[in-house]
Amino acid sequence: MINCTLKPSPGPSSGDVLGGQVMTALERRGVAVDTVRAVDSRILPGVETDMGEGDEWPRIRRAVLDADILVFVTPTWLGQHSSVAQRVLERLDAELSETDETGRPILFDRVAIPVVVGNEDGAHHITAILAQALGDVGFTIPAQASVYWNGEAMQKTDYRELDSTPDPVASAVETAAANAAHLAGLLRRDPYPA
Repeated sequence: MINCTLKPSPGPSSGDVLGGQVMTALERRGVAVDTVRAVDSRILPGVETDMGEGDEWPRIRRAVLDADILVFVTPTWLGQHSSVAQRVLERLDAELSETDETGRPILFDRVAIPVVVGNEDGAHHITAILAQALGDVGFTIPAQASVYWNGEAMQKTDYRELDSTPDPVASAVETAAANAAHLAGLLRRDPYPA
């Protein structure tokens, strides 16, 4: 999971909570999980796999390349994904020119789950952006993979402050995890053709 919250650790993040629920659902399906909070790393601007001295993206990139499933989490800010999420998408853009030994884009055979959390509208818009961008760089988006929660507009309740997970969100978490784990297994056994 890459959490693109704007809050550095150890600050509380609703993205950690909702994304963590997706990760737990994946673990129940036999998937090993790991988490990165992107804002805690120095990710330099650019569209290369390594932007040089001080760039910590290569370490995160290695984790993405080693994973079968990417859970991509962003908060909603002003109806948009976070600036941190945009930075991560820009760095993933470098993968368009990276290929494997057969000439296929290097991110083929990997699955992505968009996760959006916030206190204002915009989840469908952000999910569409994430699905398009992640699909463009090579990820496959499973059926009903998006997971989101938007609180009541102009209120101050964060997802992490809820007493319980709303039933529709819990259902979306389970569906996304099941479909992602299934699809990742299929692609591992039978990759896209070269």
